[in-house]
Amino acid sequence: MLPRHSPSSIFPSPKTPVTTSKVIYLDPPGGLDHLVVGETEVSPPGPGEITVRIHASSLNYHDYAVVRGTRGFTHRRIPMADGAGEVTAVGPGVTEFSVGDHVVSTFFPTWLDGEPPLADFSTVPGDGVDGFARELVTLPVQHFTHAPNDYSHAEAATLTTAGLTAWRALFVDGSLKSGDTVLVLGTGGVSIFALQFAKAAGATVIAMSSSDAKLDRLWELGADHVLNYRTDEHWGESVRRLTGGTGVDHVIEVGGPATLDQSITAARIGGHIAIIGALGQATGPITITPILRKHLRLTGLLVGSRRHQQDMVRALNATGVRPLIDRSFALEDIASAFSYQATGQHLGKIVLEF
Repeated sequence: MLPRHSPSSIFPSPKTPVTTSKVIYLDPPGGLDHLVVGETEVSPPGPGEITVRIHASSLNYHDYAVVRGTRGFTHRRIPMADGAGEVTAVGPGVTEFSVGDHVVSTFFPTWLDGEPPLADFSTVPGDGVDGFARELVTLPVQHFTHAPNDYSHAEAATLTTAGLTAWRALFVDGSLKSGDTVLVLGTGGVSIFALQFAKAAGATVIAMSSSDAKLDRLWELGADHVLNYRTDEHWGESVRRLTGGTGVDHVIEVGGPATLDQSITAARIGGHIAIIGALGQATGPITITPILRKHLRLTGLLVGSRRHQQDMVRALNATGVRPLIDRSFALEDIASAFSYQATGQHLGKIVLEF
């Protein structure tokens, strides 16, 4: 159980009605031992705002980097980029949401549509601004979209970061179509979403893991082929053999320089490699010649816009795809949840429910 700390919010004037919300704070310089339970004041919604009772969040590698202190912040922060819950009040002028609606947070609240307007985390909940490790929050409407129909709050909370990253990689940047082949590296949240999205779109999926037990689960999730990259050092060539020598149309690349050369080998001429992370090293040598020779398109991407999320939610309503949740923790057990994430045992998403 986390320690408790007194509120650190700015107290409103006596005329402003407020409520109190339980919250998890992360104190500088970071680390799991600097997560504390506290309270904060929540004001009613003003024009263009809604109040949301948050019921769930989900863990991402980015959140883990924040709580470990690698982001180098110097002041108290409420962590967690993902949040899902129910609208409890709407402010003047709000027409998009009503009381009782189920909603899910957006990763870049200021990126509504079009090309990316920013290249940092200054507006990202849980990093540049306070996040969703709290029970109640009042924010402008652009911080949320509707959640998919019939999704639990825990399921909806997996979409903000991992779900949208996979969606953008395949359908926005990759223009995936039925009959394409997709290579998915690993079994984290983005990779599992990519497998599910690709199969729902009629693609052939080759999935990889270093665990034979996880490979069995990937079969169950619909993967057409599976490979153990720990026992198959030259898995790029193995992927090419599985595709009759041509290579795959799309690669969901999560390993960074440690795996990129093999991903380049695995891709077909003119193929697309979506670089969505670097779980190994962020820097390292890369061989450029095969990228040029194969006319490859490498796309670096970081989640997506609010419009991308709305499109994804519509697709989820149409296809019935549901996220894979590995394990759930209580809000107060957030440190234990991150400790579990660090073991790498999970397949799919780890969530907080509260």
